[in-house]
Amino acid sequence: MIASATMFGGMAFTAKVATARLSGPEVAVLRMGAGLLPCLLVSRYRRAALHYNRLGLIVLRGFFGGLAVMCYFIAIQHINVGVATLLNYTAPIWSGIFSMLFIGERFSARVLIPFPIALAGVFLVVHAHAAPGDVLGFGRWELVGALSAVASGVAVTAIRAARRSENSWSVYASFCLIGMLVSMPLGIVQWVTPNRTEWLWIAATAVLAMGAQLMMTFSLRWVDAMTVGVISQLAVLVSMTLGVLLLGDHLSITSALGSALCIGGVAGVMYVTSLSKPVISATEIVPES
Repeated sequence: MIASATMFGGMAFTAKVATARLSGPEVAVLRMGAGLLPCLLVSRYRRAALHYNRLGLIVLRGFFGGLAVMCYFIAIQHINVGVATLLNYTAPIWSGIFSMLFIGERFSARVLIPFPIALAGVFLVVHAHAAPGDVLGFGRWELVGALSAVASGVAVTAIRAARRSENSWSVYASFCLIGMLVSMPLGIVQWVTPNRTEWLWIAATAVLAMGAQLMMTFSLRWVDAMTVGVISQLAVLVSMTLGVLLLGDHLSITSALGSALCIGGVAGVMYVTSLSKPVISATEIVPES
């Protein structure tokens, strides 16, 4: 999960560079298409990807996962990469809520303590980067970034349900295939042929995303949701650091404080919601072939 989060943070940076001229949906289409290559080229992975038990959950994960990536890349295209990543990584809050609503996990009133802290952190960050006319610091691209978190929350909830019966490759392949189809309409409309340098950044985005996604999906079978949610926040720090050091993004005291509050609040939400979740014994888990 640590390696996955670090690679996701690096992916946000490479996607930001790639979208300097290209559109977010186009980069999302190419990233998803590249992600399918292991399943197309390696027969073992292809067979695993075609083996599934609950098609509805697989499709749900693919659709909302693809929508989340497309909205995330659109936000990365238009706003500070660190802010876009922070907004996207509030997804554990939503996945915690959706898990309680749709897969029977109990709600704890104690979540009402860290949840406002996370929201206050988001407000401080977006307010620090607000443009004239934004409502509470949220412009349309910040709202798109927030939408990516909601969609990601649905997708992660579907993964958590699906991982009880599905292998990593079926979950991963559905995400890439259906996600590519979700991004394709806007990607085609806004298509600009990448130059050689842009292809390199797109390839870096695809490779980092592929490795991060596979490790994250794989780890969800053994790592509890609270640990996943906390470690995943490392991606926010990585993307913000790369943005400041390599892209010249400004990090004010208000933004830094807001980021700390948001990350701490998200971690707190994950901790509180994990208290009422059943623990799966290692003997109940069948390793993947």
